[in-house]
Amino acid sequence: MTEEGVSVILPVFNDRTALEEAIPRSAAALSEITDAFEVIVAEDGSTDGSAEFVEAWHQKDSRVRLLHADERLGRGKALNRAIASARYSTVCYYDVDLATDLAHLRELVGAIQGGADIATGSRLLPDSEIVRSGDREIASRGYNFLVRTILSSRLHDHQCGFKAFSRDQILPLLDTVGAPHWFWDTEVLVRGQHAGLTIKEFPVVWRQGPGTTVRFKDVFSMGSQILGLWWHLHVAKN
Repeated sequence: MTEEGVSVILPVFNDRTALEEAIPRSAAALSEITDAFEVIVAEDGSTDGSAEFVEAWHQKDSRVRLLHADERLGRGKALNRAIASARYSTVCYYDVDLATDLAHLRELVGAIQGGADIATGSRLLPDSEIVRSGDREIASRGYNFLVRTILSSRLHDHQCGFKAFSRDQILPLLDTVGAPHWFWDTEVLVRGQHAGLTIKEFPVVWRQGPGTTVRFKDVFSMGSQILGLWWHLHVAKN
């Protein structure tokens, strides 16, 4: 049986500067919620000293630990690996740039501890408060419209990097999730709905970070993967 507590995962690829703020702020926010927690930095083949920075932090606080990959796995595979290695029953992850206000962390954790299998922040609900460029807003709404239409999702925002899971419920689902990179979020939420898992979506305050690692080819790939997932769910039945 998984130990009660909260595991937070920070997926990282050459994010050394962002870690300087993300680690202490995460530890402080978690300390207000529970005494049993860990911060797992899922460092995915970085070359900017991210791994060394986390190792040094671990010497000061053993609740912060590094999960290193010598070669780039991709965000999705790195998250699968980190969730499997998590110690506690509630597993969260959020983007290292802290684009989603950490004031929502208590609500995120509380949703799982209150019985949800998956909880996810949403930038597209009426009460959400977001600040980002117009082109990203249009792209996000268009993408989520396609997911809702083609994959029959009941959710509004599939790509917000602020999610939590019941570890015991999500581990079997991850065996079916094949997306190695950015489509991982969407696939988890859509497959979770098809599996009958309880999913709570709630509005968040979100601010666009100084940069993004989502490129045009990522957007095109995710569009193709929407169709691929539809095929797996409705034709291949897997």
